[in-house]
Amino acid sequence: MPIEKRWVLKPQGDPQRTAQLAAATGIPKVLANLLVQRGIDTYESVSRFFNPKLSDLHDPFLMKDMDKAVRRIDEAVSRGEKIMVYGDYDVDGTTAVALVYIFLRQQGVKDMLFYIPDRYTEGYGISKLGVDYAKRQGVNLIIALDCGIKAVEKVAYANQLGIDFIICDHHLPGEEIPAAVAVLDPKREDDTYPFDELSGCGVGFKLVQGYCQMKGIPFEHIMPLLDLVVVSTAADIVPLVDENRILAHYGLLKLNENPRKGLQSIIKICGLEGHKITIDDIVFKIGPRINAAGRMAVDREEDMTAPSGGHAAVNLLVERDEDLADAFGVLIDSSNQERKSIDRSVTQEAHRYIESHPEYRMLKSTVIYNPKWMKGIVGIVASRLIETYYRPTVILTMSNGFVTGSARSVPGFDLYQAVESCADLLENFGGHMYAAGLTMKPENVQEFTRRFNEYVEKHIDPSMLVPQVEIDSELLFSDVTPSFMATLEAFQPFGPGNTAPVFMTRGVSNRGDARLVGAEREHLRMDLTQRQKPNTTLAAIAFQQPAYYEWIKGGRPIDVCYTVVENHYRGKTSPQLRIKDIKIVR
Repeated sequence: MPIEKRWVLKPQGDPQRTAQLAAATGIPKVLANLLVQRGIDTYESVSRFFNPKLSDLHDPFLMKDMDKAVRRIDEAVSRGEKIMVYGDYDVDGTTAVALVYIFLRQQGVKDMLFYIPDRYTEGYGISKLGVDYAKRQGVNLIIALDCGIKAVEKVAYANQLGIDFIICDHHLPGEEIPAAVAVLDPKREDDTYPFDELSGCGVGFKLVQGYCQMKGIPFEHIMPLLDLVVVSTAADIVPLVDENRILAHYGLLKLNENPRKGLQSIIKICGLEGHKITIDDIVFKIGPRINAAGRMAVDREEDMTAPSGGHAAVNLLVERDEDLADAFGVLIDSSNQERKSIDRSVTQEAHRYIESHPEYRMLKSTVIYNPKWMKGIVGIVASRLIETYYRPTVILTMSNGFVTGSARSVPGFDLYQAVESCADLLENFGGHMYAAGLTMKPENVQEFTRRFNEYVEKHIDPSMLVPQVEIDSELLFSDVTPSFMATLEAFQPFGPGNTAPVFMTRGVSNRGDARLVGAEREHLRMDLTQRQKPNTTLAAIAFQQPAYYEWIKGGRPIDVCYTVVENHYRGKTSPQLRIKDIKIVR
């Protein structure tokens, strides 16, 4: 049987407020409760939630240094200076670079290039190699996206070479802000911008929005860039509230109606053509393919003439020719297939290692070091191991003479503090509560492993080692009406800060038609009936839960928690339950 999960019912909304909201809006009461739970409890806030408006985007000039940034870009454009657009190698960085590069190209800038650092030879952020390359190419201005907020030394070095920097970042600053011409980062302590959860690409979009406002360019001119913004917003897992909800809403419209050629090629490869693309499709299908390019190692010459893996992702996103975009899409997908193969192989190796060392099963954390594993996939492997063992996990490998790796956590446990407790053993580290990266000398691995495991043992609450499903509300199957489905659809886009609601229904059963589906019969498809008046049956699918098949097919009762989605089949649309967990009723 799968790992037993705890079901936690969230505090319900105030009943009186819920009833008033349902009466005022005509929204089904169970969904009005969801709105109240999420702090959307007035007619006006409901209207804003269900009808995102571009006019509600914040003025970009509320962001500190925006005036300096757009003035410097305008000077570069008018003087014909050479501009480099520089960004991180992940989805957020490559979409941000593509967005600013495409916009400047539309402004007639011809003397321009983009640069993505190599994950293996340069690492994250601004690199000295990148600055030196800019100098050799005669670059006067570097616009850095999704990185740079801590690049104090690299920006100072660029200044010595006569190269100006504009930084657009969304990560937490360090104690010192780099001496760039402008530093756009809503997380700066001295910035009063109303929303600080934009993606890196989102900050890049605010930059081009600010430039358009200064130059009197209509907003409609940059609306086509929103397909890039929604891909970054979804893939970077930023909260889908405030500006992000507006940008994602209109970005999904663009992505579904008329995506740029590069994204269209990925959509075709993913099998999403003709389907309504959602945030989940970006997170699980589109984003990983774009990400894969930057994860794979590429041989580079000393003169940097060989592009980094992430360079291919930007080529895909900026390409205007359909045939070339399709060719780039095939190349990107090939990288993703290779990445998946390596990811699968390394995950299996890690599982075998844990199973062959019984002492690992007794620990409350996992630290595994293998110098042969690829640096670009260790974070994925850490996440995979948590799915099985459900505990804080660190996966380490060797890169450029140092041991480097990624750490992932379980809900509630502050991983960053655990890593920070070993800071004296580390060359550098960074991250947040649930994910971190770290580098150390090989001779420190053993002591790091001991101290990290010891810290987790002392500080983790045992309840955190049990998977938890948060449930928004109980639901009767008879509540799932056309009106319910239409309103639930308007809750989208779903994501952090506005998650797809999880419902719970007790005492349901199958009438004997349950079946196992999938290449390895790993998914359970069934119709579930709730025998309350009125007697209601709904279709359901439980991914990766075949262990319950015999019990359910025998018609025995179960409790289920699930999300409700629209299922499209042979031109018909009907509700479907996506089962998150099952509890047998004995």
